[in-house]
Amino acid sequence: MGMTAGRVPGLSPTDTNGIRRYYRPEGKSGGHGVGWTEITPYTFDVYEGWEEVPVSIADPGGTEIDARFNSDLDGGLKIVLAPVLQGENPGIEELIPIDRFMSGFGPELTQNPVEADDIIDVSTDVRSGLKYYNFELRNHTLVAATVWKKRVFIMCLQAPPRLWRNSAEKLRKTMKSFTVLTELS
Repeated sequence: MGMTAGRVPGLSPTDTNGIRRYYRPEGKSGGHGVGWTEITPYTFDVYEGWEEVPVSIADPGGTEIDARFNSDLDGGLKIVLAPVLQGENPGIEELIPIDRFMSGFGPELTQNPVEADDIIDVSTDVRSGLKYYNFELRNHTLVAATVWKKRVFIMCLQAPPRLWRNSAEKLRKTMKSFTVLTELS
């Protein structure tokens, strides 16, 4: 399938549990720093009320933002695809140690420097054979990241304090559902 310019919807209808699954549509175009090559699909779950919003190259983060979503009840979410310029296909731990990840990528994700004391929780897990870094920041930001095929795939969720109180657990579940579908590439 060829590349399709513009926003291609990939959000499913709401299921009986109030969850909607996003699946990055096959052939959705994007430059994302490593030429105009196909991007491995990824998926994640959001809840009723989340909607995809258009991404502009004028947004902070520019061409590296692949998708953006908002919910009036829960907050905002963006997917960032950053190029990897070293190695054949390094794992995330080979690219950048977990203790330096947020100091390197945090300013792009949050528009502010991220210091060690801004980080409340750090963990790792494995999804579809890839290691993921997971972060929770004091400013109600959640980040999940992995590396696959010369790209860093990053999900960043943010909520203002008034939404965080009621949405924190849903946002954490969304972060943990973010998965690059390596078996499709």
